[in-house]
Amino acid sequence: MASKVRLFVDHPLAEGQTVPLQAAQAHYLSGVMRLPAGSVISVFDGQSGEFDATVAQANKRGGTLEIGARTRPLQPPPDLWLCFAPIKKARTDFIVEKAAEMGAARIVPVLTEFTNSERVRVDRLQAHAVEAAEQCGGTYVPQVAEPVKLAKLLEGWPEERRLMFCDETLVGESGRLPEAPGPWAVLIGPEGGFSEKERMRLRGLAQAHPVSLGPRILRADTAAVAALTLWQVTLGDWR
Repeated sequence: MASKVRLFVDHPLAEGQTVPLQAAQAHYLSGVMRLPAGSVISVFDGQSGEFDATVAQANKRGGTLEIGARTRPLQPPPDLWLCFAPIKKARTDFIVEKAAEMGAARIVPVLTEFTNSERVRVDRLQAHAVEAAEQCGGTYVPQVAEPVKLAKLLEGWPEERRLMFCDETLVGESGRLPEAPGPWAVLIGPEGGFSEKERMRLRGLAQAHPVSLGPRILRADTAAVAALTLWQVTLGDWR
């Protein structure tokens, strides 16, 4: 009987393969979910879609899966980056989780003049993105990039990628985006907002589109969800 358990497997998947489990995954299946050998779970690798997999062996030291038939194709997200200034630990985790759920293809922590947070651990944030995909039925896991300073990010900004710049000084103004398909990114600032120097640099970027997120100034984590929603219903795959 199939289980509701879903696992991300960092291994290219195909029917008939035998795939090793990490020790933590094997412990989760055997020690937490109490699944006996022969149980069927769902697995995905972020590239090939979702597959049935039979638990051949699992204990606290490791285990193996036998990959069965593919049950769903890969559902890639739109070509959208979420660039955000890290904030407090739990709220940064929240932003990464929601970005993975809502269809960001890449997540970029950005260090601004007013960024005030603990050291960014990319491995931990990547694990949160994986967990979000496992829990929400996703077949794709966005990459969490290494933190980058805003000035450096803008210096090498791709010519073809438009930038939705969420500017808190525009509160109450229209949040409309141009009907322009193609690669995009959403940029969310820190709790203190962007500096005037940063705002001028962003407004001077040809690809940037400053927008308001409504009549109220939002916390950074709320702003990330609101901005992704606005982009998805205007240009993304929610339409």
